[in-house]
Amino acid sequence: MAEAEKFMGSDNVEDILTKIENKSLKIESLIKQYKPIEAIKTALEGYPPQDERCKFANWIGVRKALMAIKDVEGILRSLNPQYYDILMKYVYRGLSTGDRTTCDRCLKIHEKLTEKAGFGCILRSLADTVNTV
Repeated sequence: MAEAEKFMGSDNVEDILTKIENKSLKIESLIKQYKPIEAIKTALEGYPPQDERCKFANWIGVRKALMAIKDVEGILRSLNPQYYDILMKYVYRGLSTGDRTTCDRCLKIHEKLTEKAGFGCILRSLADTVNTV
């Protein structure tokens, strides 16, 4: 979560967007190397502050990582539980897009994530109105 501090510590939106773009390139590289676990971990680390452009730019990278997941249960087994709530927030962000492919993938992840993390994960992600994605 050190990247979160980097995002939060920088007030310049352009600097933050550059960091997010670099992270997105790293995610793409990991996906091409067939490393979906590392890609999703990278995507979930340090989500940006409240600026809408930063949120959207970060969502693009997270969506790429979510769409690359083939074995949802395997990813969740490998993922540290500290990421569950953040992942659930992005799942809801994906469901809100209305894009059929994204929604289908997010529903599959939602089902498995709820089985793994419980209903508390849903409640925490919906109740946290300060740290929105």
